[in-house]
Amino acid sequence: MTKILDTVLLLALPASGKSEVRRYMEHLTPEQCTRDMCMGPTLQLDDYPYVHFMHRIDDELLARGGEAIFYGGSERPFIDGLTWGTLVALINEDYDDLLHHRVHSVPSAAQFLFDRLDNARAKVGQRRALDRIAYGVRRDIAAAMEAETREQLNEKNAVSAQDKTGKTVIIEMARGGAHGSAFPLTPPQGYQYTITQLSDDILKNAGVLYVWVTPEQSRHKNYERARPDGQSSILNHGVPLEVMLGQYGCDDMEYMLSKADKPGTIKIERVVEATDAAGKRVFDTRVYHVPVSRFDNREDLTTFVRKPRGEWQAAEVAKIHKGLSDALTHLAK
Repeated sequence: MTKILDTVLLLALPASGKSEVRRYMEHLTPEQCTRDMCMGPTLQLDDYPYVHFMHRIDDELLARGGEAIFYGGSERPFIDGLTWGTLVALINEDYDDLLHHRVHSVPSAAQFLFDRLDNARAKVGQRRALDRIAYGVRRDIAAAMEAETREQLNEKNAVSAQDKTGKTVIIEMARGGAHGSAFPLTPPQGYQYTITQLSDDILKNAGVLYVWVTPEQSRHKNYERARPDGQSSILNHGVPLEVMLGQYGCDDMEYMLSKADKPGTIKIERVVEATDAAGKRVFDTRVYHVPVSRFDNREDLTTFVRKPRGEWQAAEVAKIHKGLSDALTHLAK
């Protein structure tokens, strides 16, 4: 019987082909997914919508004479690197909502998002920021963002409402470090930090599908895909050059694989709080060996997926299908 992957962390530098992989998988039949990819119907989580909403909040604040909360400017990196942890905290919440079929019915999707952002910031040691905004300003920003935040919440609720049994959860994220960085990367940069922050519920069932391109290819593809009106789009948003060089100039996946004590895995260690036999509060180290499989996209097997389905060529489909099948079958084993 084919093993069905439970949770796949879809990781890569920006524009490496992660979103195209997800789109290609959506066009497969259930039989193809199970037989060739070791995957059930997919339930997809992604932290990019939160990245976009952080930009939107900053833009609305600046337009009203306020100060940005998240970014040093529209083309610049996060003000506080711990925002990478905030994004992980939001993904952990989304996964927990999915596990417990938790659907949120709220009067304002934007105000709900603002509260979630502040709560996630607090979890990683950042100060709450959105509840410090003047009531009238926050109300106006919420009104300006309500339509798109409602759409995102509806999509999130639709995922959470489903029964996870027999399905595969895909969690997409991009992480990295500055161009020319030494390894290990300094937290909160890199996959080492991010994966360590994932919840136990995710880590105990997760494997990594790493889409492999070089940083130079990532920058080139990022430039090619970017559209002026595409910042809210998973397929067509662009990352500013300063961010590409300063936060995605390299990544630490190869380094983590080279340091693992079990081949084909990355070793994740996290400190957890527990209670000993005497009822005393203690701290212990929990270790996960997370399996990793690489989908080699240095030849660029994915860009064609952006075209309408009717324009896909058989040879292109065959290459991406074999590459993904080999990688995911290896991961399932």
